[in-house]
Amino acid sequence: MKPNNPENIDNKPSGFGGRFPILFNVLIILAVALLGIWIVYISIALFTKHGETDRVPSVENMTYTQAVNLLHDAGFNVDIRDSLYKDDVKPGYVIEQFPKGNSIVKPGRKIFLYINAVHPKEVVIDDHHNSAEYALRGISYRQGLSRLEELGFKNIKVVSVLGDDDRIVKITANGRIVHNMERVPVNSKIVIEISDGRLSALRDSLYEVEQLNRAIEERAANPEYRDPYEYDPGYNPSREVPRESYPSNRNEQEEEELEFF
Repeated sequence: MKPNNPENIDNKPSGFGGRFPILFNVLIILAVALLGIWIVYISIALFTKHGETDRVPSVENMTYTQAVNLLHDAGFNVDIRDSLYKDDVKPGYVIEQFPKGNSIVKPGRKIFLYINAVHPKEVVIDDHHNSAEYALRGISYRQGLSRLEELGFKNIKVVSVLGDDDRIVKITANGRIVHNMERVPVNSKIVIEISDGRLSALRDSLYEVEQLNRAIEERAANPEYRDPYEYDPGYNPSREVPRESYPSNRNEQEEEELEFF
């Protein structure tokens, strides 16, 4: 039997960590994790201003400068989303805002503004590269009207002109003919000229007049000429020989046979 070593007795671990090192390490890891979660929560609360709210001022129908100054004074950031154009709103005024006025939001939130443009939006009606041709020339009326409405034109008038079918002849914007690749303001007064199909009927009428003149000239050159389709006022059906009075070929053949015998 080995004797007890005094050094081994002095170096024996003491305390909870010494006696249960695995459990002690697990508790330390849990404590560090909880501390980290608490720090993250406090940081997020400070960054997002948790529990704090502000009311958004209404800036619609204000000038851009007035709206920006008012929002900055209230502690909000401003971002211009787009420039639109409306005839009933003055240029440079705020058309719409998001979030809306009197909304409850976080302090320092970004407010998006939509400003009415100083100049109306300009679009290309026909993007074909031949700029010498009229815009939308030769396409159907329905297709052309749909194209103009899609581009945002509101003031559109249709005028019928002499032509073969319902195709577009030309388009005018504020009285000026529009060509391909030409930019036109969307608030322009558009006039669409559509051929109405009367030209075909007119050609048919002219052809009939030409035929009539030719018949008159032939009658003048030849007095005995008679139009087979012309009505004869002296015609009397009773003067025609009845069908029964005409000799029958069969009767004539029978008479010839009798004479032979």
